[in-house]
Amino acid sequence: MIYLDSAATYPMLPEVQVAVSEAFHECFANSASSHLLGEVASHKVDCVREQLADSIGAYPSEIVFTSGATESNNIALKSVLLGSKELQDKKHVIISAIEHKCMFAICDYLQSLGYEISIAKPNSAGVINRGCIEPLLRPETALVSVMHANNELGTVNPIAEIGELCFSRNILFHSDAAQSFCKTPIDVDDMNVDIMSFSAHKIGGPKGIGAIYIRDLRKRDLQPVIHGAGQEQGLRGGTVATPLIVGFGEAQKYFKLAFERLREINPRLYLISKLEEENIPFIVNGKAAESLENILSLTLPKTNANLLVRENENIFCLAQGSACSSKEIEASHVLSALGLSRELGEHTFRVSFTHEITYQDINTLVGAIKKAAV
Repeated sequence: MIYLDSAATYPMLPEVQVAVSEAFHECFANSASSHLLGEVASHKVDCVREQLADSIGAYPSEIVFTSGATESNNIALKSVLLGSKELQDKKHVIISAIEHKCMFAICDYLQSLGYEISIAKPNSAGVINRGCIEPLLRPETALVSVMHANNELGTVNPIAEIGELCFSRNILFHSDAAQSFCKTPIDVDDMNVDIMSFSAHKIGGPKGIGAIYIRDLRKRDLQPVIHGAGQEQGLRGGTVATPLIVGFGEAQKYFKLAFERLREINPRLYLISKLEEENIPFIVNGKAAESLENILSLTLPKTNANLLVRENENIFCLAQGSACSSKEIEASHVLSALGLSRELGEHTFRVSFTHEITYQDINTLVGAIKKAAV
């Protein structure tokens, strides 16, 4: 099949598969154990922690491994806000209208505890910038959360300017970097980011492992999401998943090479040029100055979307609607935030590529779209 859903999950890289398999054999010991094999596992974990910290300009002591970006986002808001004595009287949070669905679920929970939530709308290009956030700030604002790159549009938000704004107001700034990590440069100091979330399976790593960066972690009062025996600086209990962490580390090493290959192919530009060549009506959602090369949100107003999916379900893996929590097709909250009608939303696909895509694959997609014209 032609896989066009890398934004949902990137296929595990071969080097990662080998590393994880070896780690299950060689690093099976509990990293908290004091014997030799436990120390070997602990060393592997520490190496990956240092590798991740170095890649974003942080300290290893500021990195905590989690089960993925959803857990990291929960820690970013619930652990930081509910555990801090300094923020007890600040019960206002700002998130963007194009965040991952989990952020809205977290904010629903915070609202049940008395927090007020403000939603920042994107500009016409699908970008959240300083101007979208600044009018919403209040004296009681505790935290602002804006994702680095959007998982449906591929647009990259200028989080450095938002971080500077938050820093000037002494407000915590969190950014979900699940889609952007290893695809665009990140420096938490230059960007004035206090908290950042990561996920391994978005960069060809294993599912079930991610991380969170928290500035000055050891100086903060944090409420654990998982109470346990003190693992990961007491923030999340449970035996550390050493083989998965090893896989996360290998993904960091090899994914950048894979993504460079994708950039050379430039499938996003090629698909757009072929649609134009075939005179197929289309709309690109999220026309930002900076976008990820592997994601394209495409509205096909003159295409029978249901027919396209039904006739090609054994040929393409293609996302229609929001495809993270269920197989139900529904209007995307991201597209709604851009002002797209429900009808156009139903004609919209998120096409997301891997480095193994070929021009012939894209030609096959364009041919299928043309065949489904109404």
